[in-house]
Amino acid sequence: MPQEAAPEGWLVLVYRIPSEPTRLRATVWRRLKALGAIYLQNSVAALPAGKESERALRKLRHEILEMSGTAVLMASAVLMGESNIRDTFQAARAEEYEEIIDRCGGFLAEIEKEYVKSHFTYAELEENEVDYTKLANWFDKVRARDQFGAPGRTVAEAALKKCEQALEAYASRVYAEEPEGH
Repeated sequence: MPQEAAPEGWLVLVYRIPSEPTRLRATVWRRLKALGAIYLQNSVAALPAGKESERALRKLRHEILEMSGTAVLMASAVLMGESNIRDTFQAARAEEYEEIIDRCGGFLAEIEKEYVKSHFTYAELEENEVDYTKLANWFDKVRARDQFGAPGRTVAEAALKKCEQALEAYASRVYAEEPEGH
């Protein structure tokens, strides 16, 4: 997959949310995390500039205002410290890739347990397919917000491929174990 051109500049959301109820803060934090934003400091989050990022942050700004909070969305060409911001963004993506790699290890261990226990049923296959789909979707989300090619992407991709191959082998075994006439 060709590397996209690095985005020019950053979008910075500066916000304040009432301290109660605390679920409002958690909601904003989860949304920013899902977008891949990094915190420059408390209540100041940044994302590489882009149409999708701008749309998502504008929507979040609107939601913060509806929570009786305040929010300002700014475009920024960083004068000093750009490399620190980029490094923080890269570290966040690398951490997500590392989590995916760990979860892939767990997925492969689960498949191995099915072999050890001789659980070759369609119910187990379906459960494993759901787990694999979650992993693949998660990887796709992280890759979509990985605008600078963070370390760990290739290893995470390879780990996901191993999971896919293990799932295919397990599916073949389930089909081979299927009783005659069904």
